Amino acid sequence: MTTFAVAGLAVDERALAIVLGCAGAAWGLLADRIGARWPAHEDGRTRDVDWRTPVVALLGGAALAALPLRLADAGQVLLFGGYFLALTLLLATDLDQRLLPDVVTLPLIAITLVLAVGGWNPLVAGQLGWAVVAALAIPGFLFALSIPFGSGAIGMGDLKLLVSVGLLTGLARSVSGLVVGALAAGVVIGVLLVLRRVTLRTYIPFGPFLILGAYWAVLVRL
Repeated sequence: MTTFAVAGLAVDERALAIVLGCAGAAWGLLADRIGARWPAHEDGRTRDVDWRTPVVALLGGAALAALPLRLADAGQVLLFGGYFLALTLLLATDLDQRLLPDVVTLPLIAITLVLAVGGWNPLVAGQLGWAVVAALAIPGFLFALSIPFGSGAIGMGDLKLLVSVGLLTGLARSVSGLVVGALAAGVVIGVLLVLRRVTLRTYIPFGPFLILGAYWAVLVRL
């Protein structure tokens, strides 16, 4: 069992996972309320608590709780925990407004680039070149793939998010996360079609599934 040094105290991984899980769930609830208000809706409305609220709280809590079970250093938990907090906020805004705001996605690109270049990110240590390839090639490929389907087939926010995911996790993990996100999207959309909650013409944002894949890309052991 891994023990972490937190504020001078020794904390085992299970206890830290519980604490972070609760903190992540609480942040998820707050992020949902932020996403319901920001960026401001054109009609000035504010969404009430609905099914999106527990989804964001559950995923935010589960992602943070998994970090100390995956990582062996408190500094790494802090590093990736900060990224996960940003992902949870993006999850909330995309579920509510189908929007991944530049004010979050663009700083993530700069931060993950600095971490990769500075050698502070263990997931891409010694593999900076592959991380850059992932950051450029994956969103570039998806953009090219979307061109025949017309404008809006893939959101620019989705592509900007994938740049930071590539810089943070490298090529193999980014591809793994993208596959997991695509599979999750297929399952969810399939279920919604069977339940007749959506049709083949219904627009479903892909950002939440990319975020789920980003969580996976950090947490998976390759």
